Amino acid sequence: MAVPDILPTTWVGTTAKQIARAVRRGDVSATQVVADHLDHVARVDAELGAFRTVRGGEAITEAEKVDEQEELANLPLAGVPVAVKENTPVAGLPTWNGSAAMRTEVAEADHEVVRRLRGAGAVILGVTRMPELGLWALTDDDTAVTRNPWDPARTPGGSSGGAAAAVAAGLVPMAHGNDGLGSIRIPAACCGLVGLKPGRGVVPCQLGADDWFGLTEHGMLTSTVADAVVGFSVLAGRRPDKLVPPERLRVGVSLRSPVRGVSPDAPNRDAVAAAGRLLAAAGHDTVPADPVYPTRLGLQGIATWFAAAAADVRAAGVAPRQLQRRSRRHVRLGEWAQRRGYVREADRAAWRERSVHFFSDNSIDLLLTPALAGPPPEAAGWSGRSWLANMSTNIRYAPYAAPWNIAGLPSIVVPVGRRPDGLPVGVQFVGPPGSELLLLGVAGQFELQAPWARHAPGYPRVGTGSPAAG
Repeated sequence: MAVPDILPTTWVGTTAKQIARAVRRGDVSATQVVADHLDHVARVDAELGAFRTVRGGEAITEAEKVDEQEELANLPLAGVPVAVKENTPVAGLPTWNGSAAMRTEVAEADHEVVRRLRGAGAVILGVTRMPELGLWALTDDDTAVTRNPWDPARTPGGSSGGAAAAVAAGLVPMAHGNDGLGSIRIPAACCGLVGLKPGRGVVPCQLGADDWFGLTEHGMLTSTVADAVVGFSVLAGRRPDKLVPPERLRVGVSLRSPVRGVSPDAPNRDAVAAAGRLLAAAGHDTVPADPVYPTRLGLQGIATWFAAAAADVRAAGVAPRQLQRRSRRHVRLGEWAQRRGYVREADRAAWRERSVHFFSDNSIDLLLTPALAGPPPEAAGWSGRSWLANMSTNIRYAPYAAPWNIAGLPSIVVPVGRRPDGLPVGVQFVGPPGSELLLLGVAGQFELQAPWARHAPGYPRVGTGSPAAG
């Protein structure tokens, strides 16, 4: 006699795959799942500041429409509550862009990635907070400081900080983010999550003036690799792939920082060493392989960062004086950098070509680096601090992500343990064009060998029962 699955008393804390499977086979309604998550958000988000807007009644109505569909079998995210980053249009909501000054009118239509999420059966629970213009790896404004569920005194990172905080606290099982210079991978490292930045052109971007000169990509933050695979597949417009564990790979390992004078602290060095041992246990080979980060690359990257802000503000028709003090200076420097000709597609193309050749020149399949150089900074009112304080803090703690946006290569952050202070620590893998599933496959091997805590200690603050494994 078959033993039935024991269904959870609440669906908060379950994975996206578990929820979708249960909704498809009728074990639970999408309406109940969404109601459970809305209740959890109401309980705890006041202390975290993850959401800018929660779509309570609208989300319930959308969940009811999912339940009314006759055919759920082809919905990989059937009934899954999902959050969207607030710089990405959601029909019926203003697009905040992390700033009252940059907030647009109510969107008449969903962005393409939101349309794809809904088409897969997801229910949009709300939009998550980000720093102004997505410029910073620190998430706050004059209305709220977004906090890391692992330690409320620390930032969840940025710019997809609200998204990471929401997933780490179980407010949603997965959250949309986007990444222009590390804005998915940095929060994933801060909050103990899986964060994949797809390669250039794999997912439609269509943000701001010009996608930050092509640096920005959409992706998902999740607590499991299986959810990351489904989320990536949906955003990329393909059927969910079955993840195949990769056979013997040759992985280059580098601690070298892209920023001269900045180096990883001991917990981040130890994380890379632990990742090397996990790779060996999975049958892979590791070899030293240091990318050469030219000084001019850093200067070009910073100039592009400045100019992206200036381009977005110009396109929005917003006067720079309406922005936060730190952003005003960023915009002024961006205008100057463009006038001086320091922002050139030819420079970005040259670094991309060099990066692609790096893998073949070193006969490696992937590159392993630290995800961060130090711990997440304090959660505080960074939006009111000086430009220099923000710049120095961002560069010191999170230098490893940006080169791969400039190159347009896929990269992923995976948790590998804890720092001595109890905060999670992760590592970054980078691959050549088209290696998204390979990156996810290695992440899946890590998860099998050394499973990580899916949520921060103390979250979610509800009983989750014992759902069948997903």
